Amino acid sequence: MSFLVLLLIIQTGYSQWEPQMSGTDASFRSISAVNEKVVWAGGTKGKVLRTTNGGKNWEVLGVNGAEKLDFRGIHGINAQTAVAVSAGLAEEGQARIYRTNDAGKTWKEVWNTSEKGVFLDGISFWDAKNGLIFGDPIQNKIYLLKTSDGGQTWQRLVPDELPDNRPNEAAFAASNSTMVLYGKKNAWIGTGGNDHARVFYTSDRGVTWKVTDTPLTANASSGIFGLCVWDAKNGIAVGGDYKADKEASENVIMTHDGGKTWKLTTATQPAGLKEAVRKLKNGYLVAVGPAGTSLSKDNGQTWEGLSNSPAGLHAMACVGNICWAIGSKGTLVVLRFP
Repeated sequence: MSFLVLLLIIQTGYSQWEPQMSGTDASFRSISAVNEKVVWAGGTKGKVLRTTNGGKNWEVLGVNGAEKLDFRGIHGINAQTAVAVSAGLAEEGQARIYRTNDAGKTWKEVWNTSEKGVFLDGISFWDAKNGLIFGDPIQNKIYLLKTSDGGQTWQRLVPDELPDNRPNEAAFAASNSTMVLYGKKNAWIGTGGNDHARVFYTSDRGVTWKVTDTPLTANASSGIFGLCVWDAKNGIAVGGDYKADKEASENVIMTHDGGKTWKLTTATQPAGLKEAVRKLKNGYLVAVGPAGTSLSKDNGQTWEGLSNSPAGLHAMACVGNICWAIGSKGTLVVLRFP
């Protein structure tokens, strides 16, 4: 590569996905970055991935007794501690939460239920102690669990003012980013399943909730799949239809008032389902999905595709200007911007 070409790449901020070796053929829908070095990911077959050097090397960790589980939610607290959430029917033994504090050498099951209808969708934390897990609605209410001790114990949260879900309305356990937490007490949860997507939000760690309609159309297989906020006022949600994951649609909405209202903005290029979206330190927006990766350098006004995006990406985590994305059959890539 000539010096002039290298200089042009640096000046334009050009970047492409770089493959990393996951070491497994399990499929993944959750990834959590603690910092630029430490990243955890959760997948099928009870597998968890961990790196402490930014992905140069990944450890494949097996959770004893969880070989048939799918960890669609994971949160890394630090290099030693992580919490993994299994998605699946509780009545079939699939609603479980595990925690490690020794870098994944051993895992302790810290919560489970066999209550019919419980299906856990995702996990996030406000800080090292306080976190939230959400699941499909029970008796028309989003199923919520909270922790205040770093995930060692979990309690059912049944807020009196939680709005009812509409018929068939629920969230998607697709990327562990349908729920996003921000600051000390704020949280947002995006839904689908009904005729249009909605966003539930709280400003007091889930004691009380409000819900707002969005202009994003939805049905049993479509709605919001990924959320991201970068301050108390501004955020973005992406989605689409997982049964028509390459079809063009209006799949991006944004808020500028803390989630009280949402407006459609430019659809992603390439078109199709987007399951996760993140804003980088440099201001760029990156969205991933089975049909490809979309990049916006102007806050969602226009999008461009990354030509070497692998198929089947489902989840993404970013720190600074670095992103890791993961998906089907152990697909794992990293994206770095100057």
